[in-house]
Amino acid sequence: MGNKNVEVGNRVQIGETLMVVVEPEVWFEANFKETQLARVRAGQEAAVRVDAIPGHVFHGRVESVAPASGAQFALLPADNATGNFTKVVQRVPVKVVLPPEETRDFGERIRPGLSAVIDVRVR
Repeated sequence: MGNKNVEVGNRVQIGETLMVVVEPEVWFEANFKETQLARVRAGQEAAVRVDAIPGHVFHGRVESVAPASGAQFALLPADNATGNFTKVVQRVPVKVVLPPEETRDFGERIRPGLSAVIDVRVR
């Protein structure tokens, strides 16, 4: 469990966050430019360098490429009603998963929200 905000006997309200659960599987979401995705596919190998663990390279694989750009999933998508049609390179989320044996020796050092650099080996 990641964070617990409630104890036995506490009163709670509708919509109140009681706890945050963190998955044991380690994965990263890399936002690649659309121009970098031409040959990126699920199953490809990826090298992950986590800023909090300098000097170590983790080896994972691409699990999925999002079906749309990050702008399509944004809570407040950009509204182009002004007629400004400047082309802006979009970012597309790519999920990279690390197998358990890659992270076994790093236990608590890998946490949700850490920054990383990801290189995908394309074919």
